[in-house]
Amino acid sequence: MFFLEQNVVVWKKNTNFVATKGTITMIIIGIAGGSGSGKTTVVKRIAKVLPPHCAAVIPLDSYYNDTSDLTDEERRAINFDHPDAFDWKLLTEQIKRLRNGEAIEQPTYSYVLSNRLPETIHVEPKPVIILEGIMTLHYKKLRDMMDLKIFVDTDSDVRLIRNIRRDVVERGRTVDMVLDHYENDVKPMHEQFIEPTKKFADLIIPWGRENKRGIDILKTYIELFSKEVKEEMKHG
Repeated sequence: MFFLEQNVVVWKKNTNFVATKGTITMIIIGIAGGSGSGKTTVVKRIAKVLPPHCAAVIPLDSYYNDTSDLTDEERRAINFDHPDAFDWKLLTEQIKRLRNGEAIEQPTYSYVLSNRLPETIHVEPKPVIILEGIMTLHYKKLRDMMDLKIFVDTDSDVRLIRNIRRDVVERGRTVDMVLDHYENDVKPMHEQFIEPTKKFADLIIPWGRENKRGIDILKTYIELFSKEVKEEMKHG
């Protein structure tokens, strides 16, 4: 176990990548962390370093439960920061299908409607599958399919500021609405369900998207693995 400087990266344990044999050689990466921690930016920087069309990003937010059978009032009462808000069965099934070389129809979700949309996104299996979301490391069956588990660890004050900026601009909420939601749902759920999943991570990246050196180390690590996979495919 290695602990580097806070602004670099924390290596918790040895990780043995296992490439799936079959129609496609694949690595599945899970990236978790609190709301506003910088997960999406980390994902984008990883995807950028990979060859074109090499990675498929699966956002956990797309897998909120279908609430079409509920009234607007019932829907507003749902705690979307609780693990029960996610359709773990569908997500696990679709990750298995990708791992087996099959395409999926990824659901889509509207934050404005607080419900799943009828449209889906066609996702083909890729050499790198990146699953990103606040509770990516929560569900054991899903966690067991991952070759690399990452936790983006960012100070709570920084995450709150980012949440305010994002939700006001992108989700049409007022500052008071964001603060109320953070106090009643985001913060307690983070402490109860998200922070504890840090112990499952192979890598911990402190300060999220501001930690450029740590992200660069991670990108280099994945690059090296992708080269190993190419060599394995040549001689396989």
